[in-house]
Amino acid sequence: MDKKRRDFSDSEDEMPHNPKTVQRKHKDSSVFENKGASSSPTKPPSKPGERKGHWSMGLLQSMQDPANQIDKDDKIIIIKDKYPKAKYHYLVLPRVSIPSLKSLKTSNLDLLNHIHRKGEELVKKHKSSGLEFQLGYHCVPSMSHLHLHVISKDFNSPSLKTKKHWNSFTTKYFVPSSDVIAELERTGRVNPPAASQHKELLQTPLRCHVCKLPQKNMPTLKQHIIQHIGK
Repeated sequence: MDKKRRDFSDSEDEMPHNPKTVQRKHKDSSVFENKGASSSPTKPPSKPGERKGHWSMGLLQSMQDPANQIDKDDKIIIIKDKYPKAKYHYLVLPRVSIPSLKSLKTSNLDLLNHIHRKGEELVKKHKSSGLEFQLGYHCVPSMSHLHLHVISKDFNSPSLKTKKHWNSFTTKYFVPSSDVIAELERTGRVNPPAASQHKELLQTPLRCHVCKLPQKNMPTLKQHIIQHIGK
C-alpha cells in the first residue's frame, strides 16, 4: 500500500480493505453496466500498475453494499461518505464505468446533468438545516470511479483532519459540477490541472473559507470555523 497516498482521504481511503474481498465482489457485481447492454456486468478498467483489490477501488465495494445506498435509479447510486468531511456528505456515483474526469466524453453529458440534478435533490432535502452546500468533483481524486461530492459547507467533522482534506474542498482542487459540465460542453473533454498544480493546491496555506482569515494549523482552523456555522 502506498502510505503517502493513503494519508489523503478523498472519501473512503481511511477504510481498511481486504483485497481478496474486494476482488471477489468485483467479479460477482452487477452494479456496473455496459452502455450497450445493461444486463451485462463489467468491471471498470484498472489504472496502469494498479493492483486488483487496491484501496483506491474501495468506492466500488461501498456502492455495491445495499446498506450504504440511500438512493438509486437506473443511472446512479447515492451513498453517504464513510468518512464525512462535514455534517452532510454524500457521493453520487454513476452505474456505468467512468474512472475519472479525464475519461469523460460528450456522450456523458446527459449522465452528468442527471448526477447534478440528483445532487440538487439532496440539497433540497436539507434546506431546513440552514447550511450551504457545494456540488463538485476533486480534480485528481484518490478513489477510482467518478463520483460527485454533495457536501455541506460547515466542514465540521472529526474526519476532516489534515491540510489536504481541507484544501481538497476549499480551493480550486474542488471543481464545481456546473463547471465540469460547461467545460465538457465547450471543449468535448475535461482537463484537470497538471500534477504540479494540484499538489500546490493541496499545500495552499490554511485560511477560513468564509472570512478568509489565515489559520496557523488545523486545530485552530477547526475551532475558528465553528463561529460561522448557522450564520
